[in-house]
Amino acid sequence: MNWLKKLMAGRYGCDQLSMLLLVLSFPLIVAAEFSGRIQITYLSFAPLGVCIYRTLSKQIEKRRLENYKFMMLLSPVYSYFNEKRRDFKDFQNYKYFRCPNCKQKLRVPRGKGKVAITCFKCHTEFTKKT
Repeated sequence: MNWLKKLMAGRYGCDQLSMLLLVLSFPLIVAAEFSGRIQITYLSFAPLGVCIYRTLSKQIEKRRLENYKFMMLLSPVYSYFNEKRRDFKDFQNYKYFRCPNCKQKLRVPRGKGKVAITCFKCHTEFTKKT
């Protein structure tokens, strides 16, 4: 195990982009096996090769910048799914409305009948049924 520590000293290691490339390579390898075409086989090993290159790279700042750009690209996707997960979790207790003026998302308790909702951002008041 000491040889592995020496090998990885000063290397970048694994990050989110490398993990995605690793996970992406496995279905491609399986598809290449079933298709029998040599081009798909070469294509399937490309993400794996890039993953290994990134993991063993000594250019830490470049790899960190690549990962940062990747995470900024996926940030809206993560935000969307986190918002949907929160909405699903609160579905039984709260109802969500959008302010007609500023489009701010507002959460109101369910089962209160008609309520006057005041937007905390623009102070517009509107009535909705919960």
